[in-house]
Amino acid sequence: MGPLAGLKVIELASLAPAPFGCMVLSDLGAEVLRVDRPGGTGLGSLPHSPLNRGRRSVSADLGHPAAAGLVLRLVESADVLVEGFRPGVAERLGVGPGECLARNPRLIYARMTGWGQDGPLAQRAGHDIDYIAISGALHPIGRPGQPPTPPLNYVGDFGGGGMLLALGILAALVERGRSGQGQVVDAAMVDGAALLSAMVYGLRAAGMWSDQRGTNFLDGAAPFYDTYTTSDGQYVAVGAIEPQFYAELLDRLGLADAGLPAQFDTSRWPWVKARLAAVFATRTRDEWAAMFADSDACVAPVLSPAEAAGHPHNAVRGTFVEVGGVSQPAPAPRFSRTQGVVQGPPAEPGEHTDAALADWGIPAEDVAALHASGAIT
Repeated sequence: MGPLAGLKVIELASLAPAPFGCMVLSDLGAEVLRVDRPGGTGLGSLPHSPLNRGRRSVSADLGHPAAAGLVLRLVESADVLVEGFRPGVAERLGVGPGECLARNPRLIYARMTGWGQDGPLAQRAGHDIDYIAISGALHPIGRPGQPPTPPLNYVGDFGGGGMLLALGILAALVERGRSGQGQVVDAAMVDGAALLSAMVYGLRAAGMWSDQRGTNFLDGAAPFYDTYTTSDGQYVAVGAIEPQFYAELLDRLGLADAGLPAQFDTSRWPWVKARLAAVFATRTRDEWAAMFADSDACVAPVLSPAEAAGHPHNAVRGTFVEVGGVSQPAPAPRFSRTQGVVQGPPAEPGEHTDAALADWGIPAEDVAALHASGAIT
């Protein structure tokens, strides 16, 4: 149903960022065939993970020469191949870009790594926190006098990783429509995390951002951009940056005539924040949410993942869906004619091996021979 209907993608199974990018492609209508290792890939094979939704799975031992040959046969009818190995691994397995593009010159060969395909760290292990550390994205996040706070693995794995991977694939597909040629997409989480930091670099250049953590208007220092504890031990988030929104915030809190200093008098921010904290502590989170529901003061309740789907706005929008009994984010963005949809629950590794290979044009006798050789299970 989605705008990518008819697009055929091969995903060589890996962890987190590449599965997320392939989930996005599937949600938008692409047919994604995941090639799993026998037994799966640890955390990448969690049975209910939304990261694995919407595609079928074949199980193949890519260390077996016949399995590599199978991938190359699949490549012949594919639009995209996605791999998340360390640089050079795909080449050693015989399914690198050279081999694949020789079989299908129109193929988009997308590579998802942390450090990228080259550079002194390219062969080193790492995780989200390492990639965002050297990109400059981690340093600004946290409270003054405290170590940087890891923002889960949203910035490196997903925003700077899987989402950038999907964008790179789509851009390469658009270019292929003009040139008729495929190419290699080198998506690196360190590059993506740096890209997500573009606004901070602009603010620094303008003299509007300090490298001292917890002193800037977006990092929790400002009283109008932070979270506050409510009387029930919950939290509300405040983002009243614009003067008119800040004025409405103070009005709703009963502080409009309290003689507070100017909004951007940074020397008085701690004192103002203490005043706001005292007021927010007088009511529950949901009482404040109701009070600000019809307001432009930019105040919202801080909801847990368990609560988010039940928020009235999310419910009306259908921001969350239930797949296989698991509540999870719905496909995004929205389209007026070709809306995306979750194509199915996560598959067990190898759940569709025979049927999927048949649908991709592999004859039954060849599938039987691959089983007999141990290349597929």
